[in-house]
Amino acid sequence: MSIKADNQRLCLKVIDRIKDDIQNGVFCENERLPSEFELSKMLGVSRTALREALRILEEENVIIRRHGVGHFVNARPLFLSGIEQLNSVTKMIEQASMTPGTIFMSSQVTAPTEEDMLRFQYAEETEIFLLERVRTANGMPVVYCLDKIPVDILPEGFSHEQESMFEWLENKSGAVISYAVADIVPIGYHDTISQILECDPETSLLLLKQTHYDQNDKPVLYSLNYFRADKFRFHVVRKRF
Repeated sequence: MSIKADNQRLCLKVIDRIKDDIQNGVFCENERLPSEFELSKMLGVSRTALREALRILEEENVIIRRHGVGHFVNARPLFLSGIEQLNSVTKMIEQASMTPGTIFMSSQVTAPTEEDMLRFQYAEETEIFLLERVRTANGMPVVYCLDKIPVDILPEGFSHEQESMFEWLENKSGAVISYAVADIVPIGYHDTISQILECDPETSLLLLKQTHYDQNDKPVLYSLNYFRADKFRFHVVRKRF
């Protein structure tokens, strides 16, 4: 067996062993792994094979490397969802058997930007209601939300205390969210939002930019949702045509 093939075999062995140790509670979430020297000695493999295994585990988000400190076990995501499934943040939290909550940040009525007019398909200026909130799960901040809604859609009696924007639009304005067009943007640490969500410096964010359409194919809601990447994981089913 060649040296390269032998290293690959040992690398896979290390990956399986570390995953098993995490699964069995030998290493707990957010716990620092032993040093590379200690791990290579413990597992009986070369530093080369170990480093390759750690690199792959880091790519798979099983562990995270903090420069100058070491490798740590990544927290398991609390919320798993297919990106093709259009659920409100409230619904996602409830599906994880947790209690959704809202921290109101601000609200204002603003003039539309050119992008807003194109997005909501308005020929003339219509004021935009901008709502800034933090969504919580069992009191823990997990999503930072910026929502834009044309003012002419807002019924009387709107309250920012409403948990689900989807339910509110359906019950109050008759606009049933049928589908959304989304862009997913991974971003690193954000000076403001990461602090609001109480993220560690190593915790990245997933930004979902979504334009939501009602049953008449009319755009009624534009959302910027910043998800904590250590708490949420999205997957997609891809079919071959």
